[in-house]
Amino acid sequence: MSRLPDPPPLSDAPLAPGLYLVATPIGNLRDITLRALDVLNACDLLLAEDTRVSGKLLAAYQISKRLERYDEHVADRATPRILERLEAGERVALVSDAGTPMVSDPGYRLAKEAIAAGHAVYPIPGASAALAALTLAGLPTDRFLFAGFPPPKSAARKTFFEELAPVRATLIFYEGASRVADSLADMAAVFGPREAAVARELTKLYETCIRGPLDVLAADPRFESPKGEIVILVGPGSEKPVQAGDAESALREAMARLPLGEAASEVAKALGLPRRDLYRQALALKDGAK
Repeated sequence: MSRLPDPPPLSDAPLAPGLYLVATPIGNLRDITLRALDVLNACDLLLAEDTRVSGKLLAAYQISKRLERYDEHVADRATPRILERLEAGERVALVSDAGTPMVSDPGYRLAKEAIAAGHAVYPIPGASAALAALTLAGLPTDRFLFAGFPPPKSAARKTFFEELAPVRATLIFYEGASRVADSLADMAAVFGPREAAVARELTKLYETCIRGPLDVLAADPRFESPKGEIVILVGPGSEKPVQAGDAESALREAMARLPLGEAASEVAKALGLPRRDLYRQALALKDGAK
């Protein structure tokens, strides 16, 4: 077997002034890109969500750079000073704890204000838990929606899922380990038995991806107390367009044997429509029958 060529040396080309949004590994430190290392080596200021976490990455690659904290708690006072440094022609790099800045991580406000002030902004692509999980899940990839973290409370979470139910795309969520079981139960209640996947500890030693219908995953005891970072993916609902008459007919049939709320829930699952809208339609049908 032929030996792979050695990677090229780090670039010694000058780094242009501007804001660099640098993706970092989500687990395996070797997932850093050569271009990211170039930027981290050459920048004048390195901003990190957690300086302790990013410090370990720098140490692994023998990069000596002063780190400054940048997260939602310090953004108000830090952003004007950072913009001044950009105005002075400095090279500023922003990293999150893991993955791509601004994907459920800090950075949006800084990037927006840098753009508004006319400064160059450069994406330095790399690892992303959402995309890594999408490629692993075995679900459709031609259309997908990253929905971030669901609300922590069940009622708000169900409403959140109901709003996404009509979307004909693979849905991608991040979730804390302590809420995975509850979120899967609420997803099963709203989306019905759609195909789904739960990816954990991506690129790390104990990487796993468990696939199956949502109702099966919701009953899986492995999700009662999982550890690590979690990505949940839910496949799209039926591709067949739902006609207005289909929903009304299904509601009338369900209302004949179930209480109003349960009828709306059953039809929502079956047709992949928001329960809230179907409940309102069921109320209108009930009032019209009086």
